[in-house]
Amino acid sequence: MVTVATDLNPRLGDITDSIRVQLAERIDVLRGDQRLVDLLRASIESNVDTILHILQHDIPVANVEPPSAAVEYARRLAQRGVPVYALVRAYRLGQDHLLKLCFAEIERRIADTGIAFRVSQRFVEVTFSYIDWISQQVTTVYEDERERWLENRSTLRAVRIRELLDGRDFDLESAEAAIGHPLRQHHLGVVVWRQGESESGDNDLSGLERTVSALGRALRCTGRPLFAACDRTSGWGWLPFDGPVPALDPATVTGILRGTAPGVAAALGRPAADVNGFRETHRQALLAQRVALVAGPAAHTVTSYGDPGVRAAALMCADLDQARTLVHATLGKLALDDPYHARLRETLLSFMTAGSSYTAAAERLMLHKNSVKYRVLKAEEERGAPIGDDRLDVELALTACHWLGPSLLIPAGSPARGG
Repeated sequence: MVTVATDLNPRLGDITDSIRVQLAERIDVLRGDQRLVDLLRASIESNVDTILHILQHDIPVANVEPPSAAVEYARRLAQRGVPVYALVRAYRLGQDHLLKLCFAEIERRIADTGIAFRVSQRFVEVTFSYIDWISQQVTTVYEDERERWLENRSTLRAVRIRELLDGRDFDLESAEAAIGHPLRQHHLGVVVWRQGESESGDNDLSGLERTVSALGRALRCTGRPLFAACDRTSGWGWLPFDGPVPALDPATVTGILRGTAPGVAAALGRPAADVNGFRETHRQALLAQRVALVAGPAAHTVTSYGDPGVRAAALMCADLDQARTLVHATLGKLALDDPYHARLRETLLSFMTAGSSYTAAAERLMLHKNSVKYRVLKAEEERGAPIGDDRLDVELALTACHWLGPSLLIPAGSPARGG
């Protein structure tokens, strides 16, 4: 048993990813946004690591502490209103998947069927005891957090907003009264969060609410913005306008944030009208936020779904593995993660989105036209092929690199493979 558990330990990352994929496929509500997905992975990894240590060192389950990532994930699900049954079911499905991997390893390593049976039985006993124990721990955390969260008046409003976003049947006037916000107008959806996790809790939410209010004032909204906490680290906002919203430059919003709320990032939807627009602009803002979260430290301060590049990147976020394959196969060495290749990629993308005009690209980049020509030529050399019938693939790959950053690039010093 010890040997099998020890052999599985180096595969912790692969085991974690395979369980995460299984849970995402079978429990839709656990997919969430990128930060929730990242926390789910951390929760799975810490639980599997704990189980393997119990098996390796024969530690009684009663002597271990609940993994902090698992506890925090339970809290976040409570804050999001995800049903507790989804949390408990995830542990049962995770146990099932882990046991199948363990049985396969036992079959590979132990030829004696009697010994293999006894080892398998011990694996079942330990994982059952641990899952039963940890399920009680995280359920208690979930229930305590949910009760505390719902005691907050602003969170009650957030619950009504979530019901509205879910498309449940409602009376328009009573819904407006419950959330304190008129729905028969134009809306601009915004998501705000701090760049880098903060432990200041409710103070963070107050700061984020002030940020949304500051955006409303600066953009001359015709009413008071609506704010709702998403969880303790991020918030949703709707900026109201009586008529169509004028064209909004993300650079303008970036300047507002840097002047009033340094350290805060924002994602914007496109303006839309009435109840359906209230939902749609919010959905778009969440997609734009997903792009920013995948990009990580390389993300822009403001990410707007109104940018066609962001819309394309949001689609590619649905399958990052395929997006990474597209980037590597299409760009070759041009996808290397270093300043030189980054300059070439940005120049080539500007050239292509400017209708293949050297002059227009030079104006955008504030370069001489000959400098643009030189960089485009070098980009094609690094790629290993001129731009031809695969022009669309090249532009999509460059767009993915621009918006999603290092998560899709080839680490500097790695061998590059072209398509």
